[in-house]
Amino acid sequence: MLDAEPKPLVQVRNLKMYFPIHSGLMRRHSGDVKAVDDVSFEIRQGETLGLVGESGCGKSTVGRAILRLYEPTAGSVVIDGDEVPALSAEALRKKRPVMQMVFQDPQASLNPRMTVADIIREPLDEHTTLSRDEKLARVYELMDQVGLNRAFANRYPYAFSGGQRQRIGIARALALNPKFIVCDEPIAALDVSIQAQVVNLLEDLQERLGLTYLFISHDLSMVRHIADRVAVMYLGQIAEISPRDALYARPLHPYAEALLSAVPEPDPSREGARQRIILRGDVPSPANPPRGCNFCTRCPKVMPICREVEPRLIEAEPGRQVACHLVNPSPG
Repeated sequence: MLDAEPKPLVQVRNLKMYFPIHSGLMRRHSGDVKAVDDVSFEIRQGETLGLVGESGCGKSTVGRAILRLYEPTAGSVVIDGDEVPALSAEALRKKRPVMQMVFQDPQASLNPRMTVADIIREPLDEHTTLSRDEKLARVYELMDQVGLNRAFANRYPYAFSGGQRQRIGIARALALNPKFIVCDEPIAALDVSIQAQVVNLLEDLQERLGLTYLFISHDLSMVRHIADRVAVMYLGQIAEISPRDALYARPLHPYAEALLSAVPEPDPSREGARQRIILRGDVPSPANPPRGCNFCTRCPKVMPICREVEPRLIEAEPGRQVACHLVNPSPG
């Protein structure tokens, strides 16, 4: 009997990423910024999981901790069968070709002193024993894949537009035939006219190469276009994970509901009837999150239990997980 559903390529369990706070003359450890606090999810082979939330909620930190660009404080991350936090430095280096990242700001993530060919070839120099000619052929192949003219191979990043620079970053990420790519707000620094081109390129590459994405963004309309499932994050924790269409049609968590109410409707008649949910107050500090549910200080549907007991991420409906007492009234 064939497996109908692809197996998870990425499994994240109880991931924590705390940054220590040191204070006083002696620089004593006086607390922690809980940037990521007990996050769990999985991404199936060939799937795109969108990770959304407002600025500062810990989205990018999740992406970096998964790839061990940050050393996680606690938790398990299994990528393609390997427990990434437990790998030795040498084993992690050998694992790097499987998992890559496309960074948010192409201006900052490309070395201005290297040509396009040098930038794309660098992973090949580090991880392969290909000859010089073979590497150049691979560089040209990658430039073709991302829609860059081969004649630009010896130009420097400053000579390119933002969209072209992001294509260079994507080509570099693809150089070693990865299975999993973390796209950390890859369109945030680009003009609106270019954003769709880059997202269409990522979708095309996924289809042709069988890639698996964690797509981090605060642009909810773009996530709706590219993601298969969406995880909504608030103050270092996952509030809801749902299939894309189900989430956009009927969000279950009050924060997801408020977030999606801010997405403009292209249809003027529906836009006029849209009810926006305005959240009062500021996001609490991740160094001092509230007791109970971390959304209780701003939630329009808050109940007494919310201020006392932290809700767990549970399956509320088939394929939909929510951390909310409205959905799971029993304590804990």
